[in-house]
Amino acid sequence: MDYKDYYKILGVGRSASQDEIKKAFRKLAVKYHPDKNPGNKAAEEKFKEITEAYEVLGKEDSRRKYDELGANWKQYENAGFGGGFQGFGDQDFGASGFSDFFERFFGGHGGFDFSDIGGFGNFGGRRGRSRAMRGQDVTASLNLTLREAYSGSQRLINVGSQTIKVSIKPGVSDGQTLRVKGKGAPGVNGGENGDLLMKIFIAKDAEYQRSDDDLIKNINVDVYTAILGGKVAVETMKGIVNVPIKPQTQNNSVLRLKGLGMPHYGKEGEGVLLLKVQLSLPEKFSEKELELIRKASQETK
Repeated sequence: MDYKDYYKILGVGRSASQDEIKKAFRKLAVKYHPDKNPGNKAAEEKFKEITEAYEVLGKEDSRRKYDELGANWKQYENAGFGGGFQGFGDQDFGASGFSDFFERFFGGHGGFDFSDIGGFGNFGGRRGRSRAMRGQDVTASLNLTLREAYSGSQRLINVGSQTIKVSIKPGVSDGQTLRVKGKGAPGVNGGENGDLLMKIFIAKDAEYQRSDDDLIKNINVDVYTAILGGKVAVETMKGIVNVPIKPQTQNNSVLRLKGLGMPHYGKEGEGVLLLKVQLSLPEKFSEKELELIRKASQETK
């Protein structure tokens, strides 16, 4: 029975962090996954090998035990335990899909007691049973316009060798991560599939700004309507709305329209549409208008 150098299999150093080990495994798993290499036995064996390595190094307790074993492996081998074990046969991989080395030291029932490694204690016990392993989560990014985020959207996402259809509910936020259950990497030995994690990126909109579930928009109001009052037709996400303008409305005034903002994600209701008034002057005043303005100006002094 040969010693398995799991660090070498994953291509990391022994001082690698848990995050570095995870990243190395995910990169190799994508490369050698059976779905991407149909009929390729070498890739299938490689996938088993890196999965086995991550099963041990991916958890701190089993990694610590593995490191203890590594330091004493030669002593263990010299004591006569380096060959095959009775009942193991000469195969490289056991019933679980993992190697005899893994099954002997990490495979459930009869697993190696690392506290006995110095004195070579009881090495008996049965082969461990198959161990189900959950598939890895898969990450993806998805770009949306603000209007797609407002109304919701459906997209086709390529995950490995499969294309899946995902639905995005109205009101999704920029930077939000959506989880699609069971659409990640396949599990091992009957383990459940991982999930698909989609990070949402929403492009800036030329017309609207967003603040949580509120929308902000500038509207032009002519000076006559601002002074005397009236109505202005405003295009909103729900269509054109005639917005009342009170007499003597000031420049940069903010009007609040309830229920015309972004939908609350996964809930009923919407935010507020905030309209910021931008006064617009006519290109040219008549002489009569200018005279009235002069007179009004004199009266205010």
